[in-house]
Amino acid sequence: MLNSSPQESTSKLSPLLRFSVLGVISLLIWWSPLISSFTLALRDDQYTHILLILPVSVSLIYLERKWSETSAEPRSRLGIILLVAAIVATVVARFQIVPLRRDEHLSVNMLALVIWWIGAFIVSFGTRAFRHALFPLCFLFWIVPIPEFVLHPLVRLLQEGSVTSARLFFAVVGVPSAQDGTQITIPGLTVEVARECSSIRSSLMLVVTTMVLAQMLLRSAWRKALVIAVAIPLSVAKNGLRIFVLAMLATRVDRSFLTGRLHHQGGIIYFLIALAAIFLLISIARRGEEKPGVLAMTGREDG
Repeated sequence: MLNSSPQESTSKLSPLLRFSVLGVISLLIWWSPLISSFTLALRDDQYTHILLILPVSVSLIYLERKWSETSAEPRSRLGIILLVAAIVATVVARFQIVPLRRDEHLSVNMLALVIWWIGAFIVSFGTRAFRHALFPLCFLFWIVPIPEFVLHPLVRLLQEGSVTSARLFFAVVGVPSAQDGTQITIPGLTVEVARECSSIRSSLMLVVTTMVLAQMLLRSAWRKALVIAVAIPLSVAKNGLRIFVLAMLATRVDRSFLTGRLHHQGGIIYFLIALAAIFLLISIARRGEEKPGVLAMTGREDG
C-alpha cells in the first residue's frame, strides 16, 4: 500500500505535466498571434466574443471533468497528427508558402494554435478523454478571428436580414414599407442599416452564449442543435426589432431618437430580449427531456 500511492500519484500527474509542457511550447510558438487576437478583440467590436472563449472553455473542461477519470493513452495517433498539422499550418502561414492577407495570416496561426491545444490534450489524456471534453475543446475554435472574406458577406447578410425582419414588424402594425438592399423606407423616413449597425457583435455573442447554455442545461444532442439553430435567426430578428422601434419613435415621437442614446447604447436591451427567448426555449426543451424519465419511474413503480 505504501509503495502504490506514489506510483498512482505519478501516473496521474504525468498526463497533466505532459499537457503543461506542450502548452508552454504553444505559447512560445504562437504568443504573438494570441496577443494580436486579444488586441483585435479589444479594438474591434466584431471580435469582442474572442475575449470570452478561453476562460469559458477552461471552465467547461473543469466542470465536465469526467475525462480525468479515463486512463490516458499518451501515444494516440490522432493527437500526434493534430500536432504535426498545427506545425505545418504555421510554417505555411509564416513563410508565406501560400499568399495570405494580414487578417488571414492571423486566422491561420490561431487555427493552428487551437489544433495544437486539442492535439496536446489527446496526446496527454487520450481519445476517450477527448470524447468527454469534445464540446469545450471544439468551442476553442471561436477564438480564431473570422477573416474578412468570411466576415464581410456575413455582415451583409445580417444587414439585409435585419431590414427584412424590420419590414415584418412594420407589416404587423400596418405601416407600409419598402426595402432596397440595406435601406428601408416608411412614410416620412428612410433608414439605412450601416455595417456598424449590423449587430454582428451581439449576434456572435448571442450564438456563443446560446451554445454554452445549451451545453450546460440540455442533454439531448438534437435539442442542443435546435436551440443553437434558433439563435441565428433570432439574432437577426432582434436587430429588426431595434430598427422598427427606432423608426417608429423617430416618426411618431421625435427624430432625435435616431441619434440618441437608445440608438447608440440600446443594443443591450434587444440582446437581453433575445437571450430571454433562448432561456424560454431551453426551459421548454428541458421539460421534454424530463417527461420520459418521469414516465419510466412511474412505470417501474406501477409494475
